[in-house]
Amino acid sequence: MAVGGRAESVSGPSGPVVFAYDGSELAGFAVERAGVQLAPDSAALVVCVWQPGDVGFFPVGKRQLRAAAANEVREAAEEAAAHGASLAERAGFRARSLAVEAAPTWRGIVDAAEACDADLIVIGSHQRTGVMGHLLGSVAAATVMHSPTSVLVVHRRS
Repeated sequence: MAVGGRAESVSGPSGPVVFAYDGSELAGFAVERAGVQLAPDSAALVVCVWQPGDVGFFPVGKRQLRAAAANEVREAAEEAAAHGASLAERAGFRARSLAVEAAPTWRGIVDAAEACDADLIVIGSHQRTGVMGHLLGSVAAATVMHSPTSVLVVHRRS
């Protein structure tokens, strides 16, 4: 049953919702859609995974990074995670942020979800296809494959 455009929850989650947030428009869209679909006022942890030398997210604002400077990448990841948490709060969640150093990216997402005993991971899928999609892999697909936690994959309609 829907209440105010949201699905009515039979019982509240025991752990937070973990948002995999890379600073992209799609990641923001996933947060927004989850706010419509999930119970209001749920706890959330917004996770931005980073790696020195291989920036796997989009810096907030006009920040320029030297990927070799790990402290700059970590700080930018913390800013991106905080930005994602502000989006989650606007979507109705009680959110906090976390920047995680991990490789591959899916490992950081899965480990963060396990560490906080999450009930759900929310991740946007860029839906890359063809050779580039095969070569780059899919963080969403790997997260689904490796996570013992349920994963909600959000797709943007064309």
